[in-house]
Amino acid sequence: MRLRAMAKINLGLDVTKKRTDGYHEVRMVMQTIRMYDQLDMEVSSNEGVRMKTNLSYLPVNDNNLVCKAAKLLMNEFNIRKGLDIELKKIIPVAAGLAGGSSDAAAAMVGVNNIFRLGLSIEDLMTRAVTIGADVPYCLMRGTALAEGIGEVLTVLPRAPKCYVLIGKPGISVSTKFVYGNLDVAKIEKHPDIDRLVEAIKQNDFYKMADNMGNVLEEVTIPAYPIIAAIKEQMLKAGAVKALMSGSGPTVFGLFDDKEKAEFARATLKKGRLAKQVFLTTLFN
Repeated sequence: MRLRAMAKINLGLDVTKKRTDGYHEVRMVMQTIRMYDQLDMEVSSNEGVRMKTNLSYLPVNDNNLVCKAAKLLMNEFNIRKGLDIELKKIIPVAAGLAGGSSDAAAAMVGVNNIFRLGLSIEDLMTRAVTIGADVPYCLMRGTALAEGIGEVLTVLPRAPKCYVLIGKPGISVSTKFVYGNLDVAKIEKHPDIDRLVEAIKQNDFYKMADNMGNVLEEVTIPAYPIIAAIKEQMLKAGAVKALMSGSGPTVFGLFDDKEKAEFARATLKKGRLAKQVFLTTLFN
């Protein structure tokens, strides 16, 4: 079985409080984009999960969410057959695009289908939160409001059509570092998530862009100024809005015109601030 694990961006990301268990309460608008990793899964007569990937530095054991997710279902349903998984990574790693979470979601879908477990997407989502807060959303995909620690999801209408330019600098950012250095009481400006949701419901691209924001930029950008430089480069090249996705360091720009987006892609590649550059669209 071959599956696609889709990337996401955050059209809006607000943090409302830090909980006593160490997690943060968030309100986010999540959006799937047409960028994906590929998982090939095959049943084996040898017990256990075996994995390989095209990136030598990625773990291929239980430290990889793909193995963890596959084993979660195989252990629950006492599956004695084995599974061989080959992961082809395209989504940048540690980039704020939920690549690892999406890979885990795809692995759960694969195990469910290959072994005919009969679980619904809702059944998988209930189990997925034990793997990671973004995994339930990656199972659902599309446009959604995420609350709680990210696992309380409300389906939204399709976001307005646009072109998405992705630029990732040659650095990785630890989500733990970002949230660990975020002081919720000192956040100067919170994005208006309700107005953002309303703009999406109205299918108003420009109103949506006006109300996008990410409070984590207050932590990540001072530590990694190159993120601000990429944002500025995208805006100068014609982006209607440019924003960091998740905890970073990836920046995305939204464009209302394909020619502008292609010009910006060429500009970004020429400027060499971003080591990985992709031009794509939203996935709904």
